[in-house]
Order: sequence, then C-alpha cells, then structure tokens
Amino acid sequence: MAHLLVDDEFTPMITPTEVVEHVYCPRFTWFMNVQHIPQHEETRSKVLKGREVHQRRATENRDYLRRKIGATKREIEVYLASPKLRLRGIVDEVLWLKDGTMAALDYKFTESRQSAFKTHETQIILYSMLIQEIYGQPVERGFVAYVRDGSQLLEVAVNNSAISKAKKLVEDIFVVLQTERLPARTSSKLRCGDCCYRNICV
Repeated sequence: MAHLLVDDEFTPMITPTEVVEHVYCPRFTWFMNVQHIPQHEETRSKVLKGREVHQRRATENRDYLRRKIGATKREIEVYLASPKLRLRGIVDEVLWLKDGTMAALDYKFTESRQSAFKTHETQIILYSMLIQEIYGQPVERGFVAYVRDGSQLLEVAVNNSAISKAKKLVEDIFVVLQTERLPARTSSKLRCGDCCYRNICV
C-alpha cells in the first residue's frame, strides 16, 4: 500500500485540485495561495454531495467498472507526492491493468456525458504523472467515472502532449506564487457568477 514520499507543510507542492481551479480562473490561485482567503466551499451543495459520493464509494462495489477497464489490482484513496513534479494529492483509485500499465480512476458527482470535462481530464493527467513517477510503471490512460445518474466510465489518453500542457499549468501557478502578482481573471464571465470570490474580485 505505502507509496508515500517524505513530505511536510514546507514542501513546495500543489494539488491537482488547485491546478484545476487555476484553469477555471487564475485568480483562484492568487486568492487561495497568495492572499490565503479560503473558499468556504462547505456551503456549496454540489461540493457536499460530491464528498458524500466519495465517502460512499469506499464501501460500494465498483468491481464491474474495474472489470470493464481490465484492472487486476487496485489501491483506493492513495496519497501521492512528488517534489520533482511539485504535486501532491489523493487519487480515488490506482489500478494495475492486464496490459502491464497502470491507471488513475477518479469519481465525479456529475451527470453522464459524451466526453470528460477538460478540468477532469487535467486532473487525470496530473494523477497519472504522479503514478508514473512514484510507481515507476507506464501510464497510458486514465479514467473518470460520472456517478450522479449511474456509472458512466470515460477514458482519458495520457500522452506526451497532455503531460507537457499539465507541466506548463503547474509552472504558471508557481510563477503566480513566486511573484505574488494578481493574474488576469478568466475570459468567461459565466464562471464569475458561481465564484466564491466574486464580491471581492475587482
């Protein structure tokens, strides 16, 4: 089970969730990690429901999903950390596949859809980078399971192009953390409506 690296609060690392929030709007990074203003996300119903699903998932039988993927072994709720990648986080499941590769599986409280959200793809790529770094095994794909209205499983390709883009996002975040400069807000005004910082973002 144990694949933990020495880690403490002074280690300069960020989580896949923080990377996704940066993609949503770079100012999340500034408010959260430079100004240290919490999101108070516990007031948001979707977040609460999502946490409930994650808690249920640990005891529910999802073997049929793993069989569909071709998994021969799994670890759940795995904490992964890599100072080299400057990433740390808890992946829902780490899977060993029949073809000799490994994969990340993440559950989302979201309705079924034809393709994975870009933010969810980004998370899978980041978890895949961590798995490949820590376990020393190839990772060619990852999976997102949308479980709000069933269990739809979508595959995410893990390739050099996707990894390069993910590394660039991590670098962009550390530039904000190091310079402490306020980045430009998202170009999508629709995202501002559901933002917990909308009343203080100028």
